Amino acid sequence: MRTQFCGLVDERLVGRTVTLCGWADTRRDHGGVVFVDLRDHEGIVQVVAEPDNAAAFAEASKVRYEYCLRITGTVRARPAAQVNDKLATGKVEVVAGTVEILNAAAPLPFMLHETPGEEARLKYRYLDIRRPAMQKAMRTRIRLVSALRHYLDARGFQDIETPVLTKATPEGARDYLVPSRVHPGEFYALPQSPQLFKQLLMMAGMDRYYQVARCFRDEDLRADRQPEFTQLDMEFAFVGERDVQDFVEGMIRHVFREVAGVDLGDPFPRLTYAEAIRRFGSDKPDLRIDLELVDVAEHVRHVEFKVFSAPANDPAGRVACLRVPGGAEMTRKQLDDLAPYVARYGARGLAWIRIDDLAKGREGLTSPITKFLDDRALEGIFEATGAATGDVLFFGAGSWKTVSDFMGALRLKVGRDLGRVADGWRPLWVVDFPMFEFDPAAKRHVALHHPFTAPKVDDAAQLAADPANAVSRGYDMVLNGNEIGGGSIRIHRPEMQSTVFDLLGITRHEAELKFGFLLEALKYGAPPHGGIAFGIDRIAALMVGTESIRDVIAFPKTASATCLLTAAPSEVPEPQLQELHVRVVRPKKD
Repeated sequence: MRTQFCGLVDERLVGRTVTLCGWADTRRDHGGVVFVDLRDHEGIVQVVAEPDNAAAFAEASKVRYEYCLRITGTVRARPAAQVNDKLATGKVEVVAGTVEILNAAAPLPFMLHETPGEEARLKYRYLDIRRPAMQKAMRTRIRLVSALRHYLDARGFQDIETPVLTKATPEGARDYLVPSRVHPGEFYALPQSPQLFKQLLMMAGMDRYYQVARCFRDEDLRADRQPEFTQLDMEFAFVGERDVQDFVEGMIRHVFREVAGVDLGDPFPRLTYAEAIRRFGSDKPDLRIDLELVDVAEHVRHVEFKVFSAPANDPAGRVACLRVPGGAEMTRKQLDDLAPYVARYGARGLAWIRIDDLAKGREGLTSPITKFLDDRALEGIFEATGAATGDVLFFGAGSWKTVSDFMGALRLKVGRDLGRVADGWRPLWVVDFPMFEFDPAAKRHVALHHPFTAPKVDDAAQLAADPANAVSRGYDMVLNGNEIGGGSIRIHRPEMQSTVFDLLGITRHEAELKFGFLLEALKYGAPPHGGIAFGIDRIAALMVGTESIRDVIAFPKTASATCLLTAAPSEVPEPQLQELHVRVVRPKKD
């Protein structure tokens, strides 16, 4: 139906006849000459319908916003005074020979030149994707996936599909369940990841596997979560941590250069989990923000102010300080308004000291807490943090995890609010994660990554003797404060896997019921292996420069896991439920 794309018509085609298809971006009637800006996925070209071609002029006069058109005409150069440097096609125009209205358009619910509200965007997603910004976002994602595939295909990786209907296994979130019609009362689960299957592929001798995999998790949503998402899943046989990390670091560096024109640097720095939490309060630190936490417990252990001294003298406690250079320009209201913010992350309050003039000693300080701190404590804090006139010091005190969480969140907020986020890209590896964390509610250990991650120690008895201090062989890739990939070296010996299950409170019977096929496979010469998975949605969002992964997913769900376009989820007719041996129990109305 067409010979060219609208956005690719240029001076090389002057004098040529072209046939174009697209949408009417605008229509203008200037003194008897009709101009139509015709748009397709490549861009916009100006079409001119002149009155001496009565048929074309008459049809062009009927055109309205977003009419779908087919136009045949001759390319001519624009007069110098009419050149539009804002368009790639701005030096030429197409003189219409024929104008065909393929489909009229009803008045749109929103203008495509604007950014409508989220609800309208999701309900009319097919119109939203027509917008140039969304076209760019979706095509960036397409190029990203293509570049990843080409890179891996050229290096001997096997693209292997794994089942979507599988067995429910615990991986940290609720499964989506699918009832079986032919096995009454039994269910498939949609995979949270292809984790176990890719490990089985290593045991099967496939050596290097990858898959652009759809994954499903029934969890509470936010801007960077969706019930169904896409990840690049990878697994390697006969590797250690650095083998995996070095390879995928090269891959990510290559893909960012190819798709986004970005140089991520070489090599990526490495931080241990413990150092990341100590310095930044987060295991995915944004290194663009030049603020760090400093532990000051040793300087306040002696004070009578129990808010500080109690956690300072508790091995499980923490007293941390965040120095903000130039923060003294913040108003009292701005300082006080931060307390409710950090309360969301578990803080019971937020102490601060504003240093108006350090040379004046206490007289140069503004703070609600300096009366509780003696000179020795203040001097120690100022020396440890490098405090200077014009700074603000924020303090967090309490349990180690709670303080780290809310002070890490405070660091990000203050850094963004005060414009301390540097331009550019700051990737890093975070390594040496704890193997377990203790869940007080369940009164047992839980896996920090997943139960198939190998520990640093190679002896099962040694792991069982001190699980609280065990370090895993897990690793995360972080970019600008976002975890874009995470993986580990896996357990490849059955006795170690059984020990980990025991430590996680998974009984032998339960392990056999849920993971019997894995435990069986580990008996038959399973090789050492490891892998990683990258979030395609998150990487694409970073490349595009958007906060929400919804902007790079064609048909995303809302925060309540609904599709406004199709009205899913929806009720199912009773006969279909009966076929599936399912009975719906509806909640009682008050």
